[in-house]
Amino acid sequence: MNRTPERSINLFHCLNELGDDSLMQEIQDYLKSGKIRETKLSSSQWSALVYVLLTSEQRMDVFKLKLFIGSQNTADEVLQKLLPVVKESKLVQLMDCGVTDEGCGALASALKSNPSHMRNMNLSLNKLGASGVKLLSDGLKDPHCKLEKLRRKVFLKSLNVRINTNNLRVLQLGRKGGRSVLFWARLRMQTQKSVIVLHRLGKCGVTDEGCAALASALRSDPSHLRELDLSLNKLGDSGLNLLSDGLKDPHCKLETLRLSDCGVTDEGCAALASALRSNPSHLRELDLSMNKFRASGLNLLSDLLKTTPCKLEILRLSYCGVTEECCASLASALRSNPSHLKELDLSGNELGASELNLLSAGLKDSLCKLEILRYDCINVSWKVPVIML
Repeated sequence: MNRTPERSINLFHCLNELGDDSLMQEIQDYLKSGKIRETKLSSSQWSALVYVLLTSEQRMDVFKLKLFIGSQNTADEVLQKLLPVVKESKLVQLMDCGVTDEGCGALASALKSNPSHMRNMNLSLNKLGASGVKLLSDGLKDPHCKLEKLRRKVFLKSLNVRINTNNLRVLQLGRKGGRSVLFWARLRMQTQKSVIVLHRLGKCGVTDEGCAALASALRSDPSHLRELDLSLNKLGDSGLNLLSDGLKDPHCKLETLRLSDCGVTDEGCAALASALRSNPSHLRELDLSMNKFRASGLNLLSDLLKTTPCKLEILRLSYCGVTEECCASLASALRSNPSHLKELDLSGNELGASELNLLSAGLKDSLCKLEILRYDCINVSWKVPVIML
């Protein structure tokens, strides 16, 4: 006979009151020894496990699926058997657990429960199919759903899923970059409240097609993207030109942009500087490390820092081939009014005495707000008057 989880919990509560705690003790022993992952549990043992977890003195705000899956228990089975526990948890950690469409049904049920306690769910590195994503989307749409953070660094087989929720605050996508970029660009998050989307796609093989999709998303009204990390993707100038079309749009609210080692040259740098000059008020952090620019490209960035609307606070230019001419432009930018830059990373550029002297002149200026300067120097006498921050 299949009992509902609620009836099983009531049964074990009665047994516990009668002093028959043998089954609960057995489950507690499994938990303490770690053997729970390698033990094929019976229906009664699963119910006892639910009872033990829910009645534990330590409130289970965090549910970690990996503690229970093993050779005898698949991720989907555990989610179904421990659904009452999942429903009571605020953070559900499912990263790289082998969750499939079947397990998504249990998760959707938890999202739709009343009251719904889940606030944070991490589904990174699970291969969900179209039906699984659809089930999750249905859960997110439910008025009882209170989820605030959803992380899904997964390969999504379906790219036409609509999510509609008033509570979701953070959506993180990654993995299989080109496909997930297209997926995200097609999402329509219809909500009256602010949604912050962290799109981390480092080393994901993002191509021009993905950049075009991202540019379209940046131009959307409203645009929810706040952080974009495309580091280690060989975008080149063509990809950055496409992305810049989105950055210059007034709807774009991007605050952090990381483009480290993306194969960008002066041409891409010019497109980026032009875009940020058109719409520079929101960007606070820009990382262009490990891109080989000439003086002309970096001079354009320095000129950008001098513009009044520019609010950039962090600029990373490590291993970018910064020269004496570039340092002169940066020093001039540091003296500009107003200057918002608080952190400048020039490490890996092998700066000499002349370059450091130029930077020093900018640092001494009363208008300079810089708090952190990172650099490597070569053949520099200790007598060179450089301000150390």
